[in-house]
Amino acid sequence: MTDNLSVAVCGAGLGGLTAALALQQRGVDVTLYEQTRQLSEVGAGLQLSANAIRVLDSLGLFDALDRVASRPAGKRVRLWDSGKTWPLFDLGGESQERFGFPYLMIHRADLHDTLRSEFERRAPGRLRLGHRLESFRQDNDTVTMNFADGSTAVHDAMVGADGVHSVVRSGLFGPSDPKFSGCVAWRGVVPAAGLRDELRVPYGTNWIGPHGHVIQYPLRGGELINFVGIVERDDWSVESWNIGGTTEELTNDFDGWHPDVRSLIRAIDTPMKWALNLRSTMPSWSQGRVTLLGDACHPTLPFLAQGACMAIEDGVVLARAIDAHDRLEDAHAAYEEARIERTTAVVTGSADNADRFHNPLLADPARAEEYVSEQWASTRVSGRYDWLFEYDALSVPI
Repeated sequence: MTDNLSVAVCGAGLGGLTAALALQQRGVDVTLYEQTRQLSEVGAGLQLSANAIRVLDSLGLFDALDRVASRPAGKRVRLWDSGKTWPLFDLGGESQERFGFPYLMIHRADLHDTLRSEFERRAPGRLRLGHRLESFRQDNDTVTMNFADGSTAVHDAMVGADGVHSVVRSGLFGPSDPKFSGCVAWRGVVPAAGLRDELRVPYGTNWIGPHGHVIQYPLRGGELINFVGIVERDDWSVESWNIGGTTEELTNDFDGWHPDVRSLIRAIDTPMKWALNLRSTMPSWSQGRVTLLGDACHPTLPFLAQGACMAIEDGVVLARAIDAHDRLEDAHAAYEEARIERTTAVVTGSADNADRFHNPLLADPARAEEYVSEQWASTRVSGRYDWLFEYDALSVPI
């Protein structure tokens, strides 16, 4: 089916770029449409476990990403007030040995730029900026896209990779019904120079506490430290990555936390905040010649560090399915069969981690250490994470 097949990918984020590259690699004629006039990614880090690195390596991108990422020695858990530390899992040689690839921590902009540059190299002129999708219609043979500037485009198929506020999803299934999770997220990236040594170690750290948690980890070979703080609040409901808060407000949200956490907070120039919303999981992502991927169909809380990984997996599994089947409807059905159960489990597991990270027992010094030792015992950690890292999007049946 890939011979002479014309596919539009709507949205040039991480999932859309991965899908476009994977489709192009398999001989599909791909055009990538993006609503913004200039591509720029937010200043934030993300974590790429072996399951995502496997896909990116298959696209020929591993060496380029490894040069700009950080390879942590491991991840650990620290108690919010005392700073007592427990190992979470080793990420050095163990990830390579057990899962075939290392675990990388990378600036989102570096990953995005690597994907974009490679797509533009392989498919010159096929990244169309300033194309904000307003509506679309499909018939038995084509999909017609209508953009805000009055232009149109016609393709054989369309992939909605347009994020949590997806126009494509709304066009297929109607508007979603987000519900506030009760959590507000803060983010910032801090230069490592000037921070005390404990904050510069090559580890990812999950600080856990009553009604909140903090994630910190190195970026760009340790030049930067990524900060994400989640706190339970009911007074902020704006679901946008681009709204700034104040250092005072962020400091107040983590009053009483360990000095290492508060040092990171003080080093952030302008902390950004956004509300974390929940959306119902979807039993189907496709209709006719149109399907969805990534946050457009399975947005998740960021408590398993798998949101970007799931979008990357989606991209290559969809491309494999289109390559393997003679009809789009069959390809979409195979894609959903391979992906919906897994992504739904990630959504559920992420929500479960919110309760684990924020447990009220963590406020009780007499019980907190026992709780952490029990919940982060090696057997429990393996049960929560191994199934994520073992998954092979390149060989899962489609």
